[in-house]
This record gives sequence, C-alpha cells and structure tokens, in this order.
Amino acid sequence: MRADRVFAYGVTAGLIGDRILGDPRRGHPVAAFGRTAAAVERALWRDRRSRGVVHAAVCAGGAAALGALAARAVRSRPAAVRIALTAAATWAVVGGTSLGREARAIGGALAAGDTDVARERLPHLCGRDPQSLDEQQIARAVVESVAENTSDAVVGALVWGAVAGVPGLVAFRAVNTLDAMVGHKSPRHLNYGWASARLDDVAGWPGARLTALAAVLAGPDRRGAVRAWRTDAAAHPSPNAGPVEAAFAGALGVRMGGTLAYGGRVEHRAVLNGAAGRPVQVADIERAVRLSRQVTWLALGTCVAGRLLAARTVRAVRAARAARTVRAVRAARRGRG
Repeated sequence: MRADRVFAYGVTAGLIGDRILGDPRRGHPVAAFGRTAAAVERALWRDRRSRGVVHAAVCAGGAAALGALAARAVRSRPAAVRIALTAAATWAVVGGTSLGREARAIGGALAAGDTDVARERLPHLCGRDPQSLDEQQIARAVVESVAENTSDAVVGALVWGAVAGVPGLVAFRAVNTLDAMVGHKSPRHLNYGWASARLDDVAGWPGARLTALAAVLAGPDRRGAVRAWRTDAAAHPSPNAGPVEAAFAGALGVRMGGTLAYGGRVEHRAVLNGAAGRPVQVADIERAVRLSRQVTWLALGTCVAGRLLAARTVRAVRAARAARTVRAVRAARRGRG
C-alpha cells in the first residue's frame, strides 16, 4: 500500500482512538519525553541562548530521529503494521479528547457554582494564576485555552504528519512540549528557552492558519470569524495563537484577551473581537469544545486530502517525465535508423 494511503488510514484511526480513549492516565509517551527533556535541561542549563539551541536540537531532533527509525523499521512490513504505527503515533501526540474533558470539567464546576473546584482544575488546562480569577475570567481562560490547544495539541500535529509522516507527528509534539516547558519568559528561561519558543513559532505557523480557517468554516458566525481574524489577530503577542483565538472569538461571538496573569507576571493583551463580541459566559465553554471538534475533523479531512493530492501529483509528474524519456529514446533510435 502506498505511503499516502497508509497515512490516511493511520491518522484517521489514531484520531478515532483519541476520541474513544483519550490520553492514558499513566505511561503517556509525551510525559516520558517531558521527563527526558527536563533531565537534558538540568545537564545543559546556562543562562545563554546557545545552550537553549543545543537543548532544542537534542530533544526535538532526538524525537524526530526516533520517529524516523520506527518508520524505517516497518517500511517493508505489511500495510497493517505501518498503519498501526501511524495510528499509535497519532493517538500519542494528539490531545483533543483530554482537552475537551478538562474544559467540560471546569465548565461543570462553574455551572454548579463551585468556583473553588474550577480554580483547582484550571492549571490542568493552562498556566494562568487561578486564585484571582472570578467565574467569568475562568470561563474566558478556558475558551481561550481550548482555541489555542486545538491548534497546538491537534491540528499542528496533523499538518506535520501529512508533510513528514510519523517523524513529523512526533517532532511537532516534541517542539510544542519544549515550548510549554522552557519557552515562556520566566527569568530562568528568557534566554535558555528562546530557541524552543522560536522553533515552536515556525512549526506552529501552518497549523494555526489551518485551525483559524477551519474555525471560520465550522463556526456559527463566519463573517465574525473572518473579521476578527483580519482586524485583531496581529495584536496578539503570539503569531500563532493570535489568528486562532481571534477566529474562535469571532465565530463564537465573544471577546477574548485583556489582562492575564502567568506565574506572577501580569500581561495586558489586546482584546480580540472587542467591537462585536460579548463577555465569555460559562455556556460558551461547551460551544468552544464543539467547535474544536468540528475544526479537528475538518483539519483531518484537509490534511488527508492534501497528502493524497500531493502524492497523486508527484506520481503524475514522474509518469510524464518517464513518458518524455521514452519518446526521446524512440526518436533518437528512429534518427539513427
């Protein structure tokens, strides 16, 4: 079976597996990677960008190499084995179901009036300081995290899987995990995490745009999503979270952004969809989760179709070149005759 079909079957099976099973409670491969990356950091850390470059290269490069070795090991095996590897890698690197579960758990606590439980669970979803947040601010944090992580935890991996197969899936999740670990602007990681943050910006660029586009197509307010993306995305400090959060905000008709607190730091961000949106409400958490799932399946279809089309185009180009070569050889023979 051709590689493009192996990818199509494998990535679809992996997403279905995530939908049914979610993340494992113990022994998650991403958690194992995180422990390894933390050990590398302890060995390499200096307050210099050059050390951070080595850290990113060792961790992300090592993950990509392991993915490539696994793909190479099954290259001559039956199609079912190659599909199983792609499915397992997809299931391991995407986190859409767990994202939705965490968001709904917080939404349920807020709906029940238990703000303390919602504050306790919020760090499972994002890195904000929950203690000073009220109900509306927690709901906004959840909706923003659902939007951003739809790109980071699902769509970005699908895009790089379509480009590079299993190594692409694994490498993207490694890069995204490194950014979450050291890419923030804490005193310890301001220099050391610079390379991981910039690498994540580059790797996340195509997935973020596909996520935003899918939110426009799947959302209840397409015009609002386009308008917010066009007018407000550039005001976000992240080149990738900006389009995604703005498109989600416009699609859902809510406002995102504003004052945020991370690890003792307060950031005053631009408001996304401020002109047309309303404050986020608890009920918007469920709406954001549903939109995230719709975006996921649209992204899957786009990535599979793109991989199949690219492979078909390559085969057509090769066939045309071979045909031209045959015609040239025949013409040369006739000339000699």
